[in-house]
Amino acid sequence: MKILIEQGRVIDPASGRDEVADVAIAAGRIVAIGRAPEGFAPSRRIAAAGCIVAPGLVDLCARLGEPGNEHARMLESEMDAAATGGVTSLVCPPDTDPVLDEPGLVEMLKMRAERLHQSRVLPQGALTRGLKGEQLTEMVELTDAGCVAFGQADAPLLNTRVLQRALQYAGTFGYGVWLRPQDAWLGAGVAASGPLATRMGLAGVPVIAETIALHTLLELMRAMPGSAGQGGPRVHLCRLSSAAGVALLRQAKAEGLNVTADVSINSLHLTDHDIGYYDSAARLNPPLRQQRDRDALAAALADGAIDALVSDHTPVDADAKTLPFAEAQPGATGLELLLPLALKWGEAPGGPGLARALHVLTTGPARVLGPALGTLQASVGRLAEGGVADVCVFDPAARWTVQPAALRSQGTHTPFAGYELPGRVRCTIASGHVAFERA
Repeated sequence: MKILIEQGRVIDPASGRDEVADVAIAAGRIVAIGRAPEGFAPSRRIAAAGCIVAPGLVDLCARLGEPGNEHARMLESEMDAAATGGVTSLVCPPDTDPVLDEPGLVEMLKMRAERLHQSRVLPQGALTRGLKGEQLTEMVELTDAGCVAFGQADAPLLNTRVLQRALQYAGTFGYGVWLRPQDAWLGAGVAASGPLATRMGLAGVPVIAETIALHTLLELMRAMPGSAGQGGPRVHLCRLSSAAGVALLRQAKAEGLNVTADVSINSLHLTDHDIGYYDSAARLNPPLRQQRDRDALAAALADGAIDALVSDHTPVDADAKTLPFAEAQPGATGLELLLPLALKWGEAPGGPGLARALHVLTTGPARVLGPALGTLQASVGRLAEGGVADVCVFDPAARWTVQPAALRSQGTHTPFAGYELPGRVRCTIASGHVAFERA
């Protein structure tokens, strides 16, 4: 199909492009930006005047509910939510049911996702079998099946010897290790430690639950040959939540350790006070922390210390959420809120602006993935002539109110219910296919 996106404001953070132009698409690729080639006859035109034409969003953490919920057709609904939110590439953590620790499961997930012709699913393989933290998975076979990195999701890896061997093995083959730093014992609470958790009688998760795990991980990296160069392991820190964690990240990057990081939309915008009167929609993992932590996370995302913003999309059904706060399943929907919440952060007083808001959703996460993207490395997260046509067209002036029942995801619980947010996706094009278009 030939598509012509007409007269939108084309913004590509990777190249610095920001201009009103046409974008011509044919055979799944961008053939021209600026003016369509001579004789180009589009079968579909998309009027984009007043809209922004940006690269398709890249989300580094989005749970899809499959494998495990095929009977509920969760993959279909969550992929629909991704397309509605402008997300064209997403990383699925390995804590599915069953766990993504076998090549056959990875291949099945990719095959089912590809049949939907919507977002590109990039599976993250389990670092250890069953996420039990005892025996390493067959990383070579999982990579051949399509895994872009290896991690433990929220499952603890208690044995530091196993972690050391995982880093050594992954470093040898150039694989990425993605870990959420949290001590298993100190992190067993349900809310961030502090006056609010104490007053509400909720078991607290102290900041040191994050920093102790970070110190351990970074010390293991420092002890490895080539740790400050290309030979060391590539480690990605998932969903940092504290100011102290940010300080350790900055120090590690200053030393030259091969480390990147992301933060969730929840931690970027909310604090522990948003729990309100035991609102289970705010039962999240990592837990919402204090204002100083939120400010440090926002500053690190703005100046590049934190590389990417993620939705941390976790669809949770009503039965698992309509429970007392401490018993409710952690998680919230996020795919359809990722872009608007990034725009809200970017346009806030003292915020970093539109270009940076788009950078942390496109170029930044694509760089985290890096070589794992293979032949797509030069295309994902950017608009480039000859590159794969992943495009998000959105109206930055649109304002809308988050109504959980109107979301496409089966997991409708969100702490942002009732928020008025900026930006509305008009059209999502994934690999040259119109995956979503708002009527």
